Amino acid sequence: MRSRLAIVLGLCLCGLLLAQKPFKEYPAMEYTDFPLPKDWNQKAEWTRARLRYPDVYGYPQQMLINNDGSPFPGYWTMDYPRSDRHLLEGVRRLTRIDTRSVEQVVSFDGSDDMYNYPMLYAVEVGHWRLGDNDAKQLREYLTRGGFLMVDDFHGTEEWRIFTDSMKRVFPERPIVEIPNSDPIFHVLFDLDERFQVPGSNIWFRGKRTYEQDGFEPRWRGIYDDKGRIMVAICHNMDLGDGWENSDDPRYPERFAGLAYKVAMNYFVYDLTH
Repeated sequence: MRSRLAIVLGLCLCGLLLAQKPFKEYPAMEYTDFPLPKDWNQKAEWTRARLRYPDVYGYPQQMLINNDGSPFPGYWTMDYPRSDRHLLEGVRRLTRIDTRSVEQVVSFDGSDDMYNYPMLYAVEVGHWRLGDNDAKQLREYLTRGGFLMVDDFHGTEEWRIFTDSMKRVFPERPIVEIPNSDPIFHVLFDLDERFQVPGSNIWFRGKRTYEQDGFEPRWRGIYDDKGRIMVAICHNMDLGDGWENSDDPRYPERFAGLAYKVAMNYFVYDLTH
């Protein structure tokens, strides 16, 4: 398999030539005052981007109103920014990736900003709805060598909503099961024993690991013409809650531990394949 490092370095070089948007915090579903790390504005070689997308309820053009009268900030903010910043501490501890301590929010804005970042993370994609221009921009990002990881969506209906938009991005490329032998499961940690990582509220309420009819965790992907994974799809699991609650003694370590290992493998895979 051809190394992806040259592509990623090319993306990074393009990023140096393009005007990067400054770090910005957005209103979120769960957190309004999560503290910034002390070194939040320190430069680093790698930044993890979180994708801000339009959803089935009309965000951001037609925003719903919460019970308290505030505008609904969009499903893309689930676990944000706590899970992002916990995860990035883990990247520093578990890998040699020189990462920034805070996330970067990236939008479908038609600009070149997205191409500054080699990987995107999108959460709750069972609620996204990509327009034609969004799908075109995501396709361009991925075919240039970008990597998309999606997480925290569950069951048949959310899978349908996710694939309705994903098919607009890559109508010609199938979504397939990632085989256990794929390097993405072995590049840093050997992940032969994978299991369902539950959302914290589901686990706290009844020690249950599944949501809706999403009984079985599915590790799927979309490959490019060289046999590399471009889109890593974590369905029927909530890795984001594993990162977010890794410091909560009520949340079992085995769930948080697997969530971190999956993320480390995916990030290292992205940088080396």
